[in-house]
Amino acid sequence: MKARNYREVKGVPYTRTKYIHGSPQSKIMKFTMGEPSLSYDYEFSLVSDKKVQIRHNALEAARVVVNHELQTRLGNNFYMRVVPLPHVILRENKMIFGAHADRLQDGMRRAFGKPVGRAARVDPGQPIIKVYVNENGIETAKIALKRGKDKLPTTCRIVMEKIKKSPVEVEKVAD
Repeated sequence: MKARNYREVKGVPYTRTKYIHGSPQSKIMKFTMGEPSLSYDYEFSLVSDKKVQIRHNALEAARVVVNHELQTRLGNNFYMRVVPLPHVILRENKMIFGAHADRLQDGMRRAFGKPVGRAARVDPGQPIIKVYVNENGIETAKIALKRGKDKLPTTCRIVMEKIKKSPVEVEKVAD
C-alpha cells in the first residue's frame, strides 16, 4: 500500500499494544538530540497546518535530515526534539491481484488486517520538531527545518520564538 493511504485520520486509533501481537517497533531511534543542558535564546518549531497521521518512517527521515544539517553547521550547540509519539498502529488487509488471485484470498471475510506500521496523529498547530539554538544558529535552524519539512506528508510552517529569560536567570547573569 502507498503511504498516502494512511495520511487521513479515520476512526478510533488502534493503540492497545497489550492486545496486539506482532506490532512493529517504531523506527525513530532518538527523540532528543544535541545538548539539552545549555541555555538557548531562540526556539524554532515545525508546526503542522492540517490534521494528519505521520508514519514513523517519515518522522525518522525528517529527524535524520534536521539533525545532520544542525550537527554539520553548529556542532553540538543546539537541542532538538521530535514531539509526537507514533503510537497508532496501522493495519492492512493484504490482497493479491493478478491472474488466479481469487483462489488465494478471501476478500472482505475476516478483513481486520495485520499490523504493518505505526503513525503519530498530529493536530493543526501542533509542533512536530522543536529546535533550540542561539543567535549564531538562526539561519541554520531555518534551513534544517525547511529540509525536514520536505520529508513530511503535510504542509508545515516554521515558527520562531525568542525565549524569555526568567528573572532568576537574569540576576545570575548580572552577578
